[in-house]
Amino acid sequence: MLTRLVRETDADVVMLSGQYTLLNQNALDDLLPACAERDVSVLAASIFNSGVLAMRRPSAGATFDYDPASPDLLRRAHAIADVCEANGVTLPQAAMAFPLRHPAVAGVVIGMRSPAEVQANVADFGTAVPSGLWSDLADEHLIDRHAVPTP
Repeated sequence: MLTRLVRETDADVVMLSGQYTLLNQNALDDLLPACAERDVSVLAASIFNSGVLAMRRPSAGATFDYDPASPDLLRRAHAIADVCEANGVTLPQAAMAFPLRHPAVAGVVIGMRSPAEVQANVADFGTAVPSGLWSDLADEHLIDRHAVPTP
């Protein structure tokens, strides 16, 4: 629906929820190319996929898109966390940086429930993420090769 909106209207910005994250790059298929073509900015929301990417290591009770994360999804999130740690960053730091590397993405929207979460996210947001992380994740088939963002 957002792709149609971008193609058929003069929208300046759209908000995309959970579809361009470390665990879901569906927006690469149609929406992000359409936004880039039409000069429409994207605000990437739900970049933690409702919780599973918000912690250094997802727990068994972590949620993905507001449902309990499946064992397969948790294994994938842990594999992403392993690659992040090998590159000196945490899963939340990478989750915040990832969408911002796409040229159509102008910002991220992060939900927070407490002052402690605000402080942690502000600190994590300011962390430099090494560019090699993205190709390492693609090499491990943890993100789409087309999602390897360019600076």
